[in-house]
Amino acid sequence: MGRKPGNQRGRQQGRGRDDRDNEFVDKLVHINRVAKVVKGGRRFGFAALVVIGDQKGRVGFGHGKAREVPEAIRKAADAAKNNLIRVPLREGRTLHHDVIGRHGAGKVILRAAPPGTGIIAGGPIRAVFETLGIQDVVAKSLGSSNPYNMVRAAFDALKNEDSPRGVAARRGKKASEIVARRRDGIDSPEAAAEA
Repeated sequence: MGRKPGNQRGRQQGRGRDDRDNEFVDKLVHINRVAKVVKGGRRFGFAALVVIGDQKGRVGFGHGKAREVPEAIRKAADAAKNNLIRVPLREGRTLHHDVIGRHGAGKVILRAAPPGTGIIAGGPIRAVFETLGIQDVVAKSLGSSNPYNMVRAAFDALKNEDSPRGVAARRGKKASEIVARRRDGIDSPEAAAEA
């Protein structure tokens, strides 16, 4: 009889963890079979790259290695949860401004897009946007096509993404002033050419 309350408490704690896990969507970006040569032959293992996000502006990526694929994916997902970043989104659907990210030989250009554009991006970067919750974006990957470098370059770009509120706080202005300048076209290339 003394065991039942302990078991129920354990189940309730587990349920809370499941609810936390359910808010995140994870995508397997890449799986790699790796071999270790030992005395008796080769030992095979698997390396997984996973992107995880809540589709509301938080996203992270992780890398995991194990002898079995499911275990490698689980390790990568756990690493991704500890590696989350928050990205400010415009109207909850696109980026505030164009941005470039680099990692190693990989370079990624991310551009804000009007409604209805969709996600125009290749494999690994598409997974980042889908888990982040962006609906309209154009991305171009230059240089390395290695999925690890592409994802890291995309995260480098997303870390440099800034919202009008953040810029206004740094410059001691109101967010409405910064947005008004963008709306009036002062920051646009056409306005710069006229000036």
